[in-house]
Amino acid sequence: MRNRLLFPLLGVVASLLAACAQQEPRSAAPSAEPAAPVFDHAADVEAWRSGRLERLRKPDGWLSLIGLHWLTEGEQTLGSAPDNAILLAAGPAHWGALRLQGDEIVFAAASGGPQVMVSNSSAERSEGGRIWHVLATDASGSPSLVSAGSVSFLVLKRGDKYALRVRDSESERRRNFAGIEHFAVDPGWRIVADWTPHQEPRSFGIQTVIGTIEEMPNPGYATFTRDGREYRIYPVIEEGSEDLFIIFADRTSGKETYGPGRFLYAPWPKADGKLVIDFNKAYNPPCALNPFSTCPLPPPENRLDLRVTAGEKKYQGEH
Repeated sequence: MRNRLLFPLLGVVASLLAACAQQEPRSAAPSAEPAAPVFDHAADVEAWRSGRLERLRKPDGWLSLIGLHWLTEGEQTLGSAPDNAILLAAGPAHWGALRLQGDEIVFAAASGGPQVMVSNSSAERSEGGRIWHVLATDASGSPSLVSAGSVSFLVLKRGDKYALRVRDSESERRRNFAGIEHFAVDPGWRIVADWTPHQEPRSFGIQTVIGTIEEMPNPGYATFTRDGREYRIYPVIEEGSEDLFIIFADRTSGKETYGPGRFLYAPWPKADGKLVIDFNKAYNPPCALNPFSTCPLPPPENRLDLRVTAGEKKYQGEH
């Protein structure tokens, strides 16, 4: 009799224990720390190359340049017709007149001519029955742009000289762009260099291909070792850039790569005192792609006595 009562009672207790076990929340397993993303160097370089080509192919990219015209004091007509003082390679036959007086450059469109648009004019005034637009130069950071159809120009200031930089979004050079060859991506050319900042401000007088000298701040230098030999490289600060700007030449210059040298940007050193210089992102200056640029040249300190077999090779398209 006792056993008959005991067995059903044990069954009820077991059922209650099972129900409690099902209702009790399980303790959550400790969550794993999210893994830090693995840096894919090859993918990083390829993405940079794609962005570089996209920028070059833009309607106002370096491939669209068709002219560089130095201005002289006084008034000059401009257009694609041969009777102009400034003969442009494309665009309307007669754009109008441009006048340089001291440090002021003004433009007036030709009366009855094609529609010429002036954007970002710093001022306007009526004179001699025409509207003259005061043109801001590239030195202002926001230059005026004069355009007619696919052709446009702006004013450059280089030292105490002024010039017109002319672009055509339909230029033959842009249409026939041949692309750029590169050395194979090599992680060994991603250099982690030691950074030494200058205690006192310094600058370099950087010479350009047109013979002018531009003073550019030099905040320090990077030191790295290659094949058992130590090298130094001196970046400069370029106005408008968040990164350090490196202008260099090496033993490939004039052979596999562009003769005067190449350009490279590097992020500012972190707190660890290291400057990462990825020569896989070394690229041709605009002067390698067209004859209408005013590129800076490497200072003597950045003429490296080694072969930098990384980055862009010499452009094989027509100059």
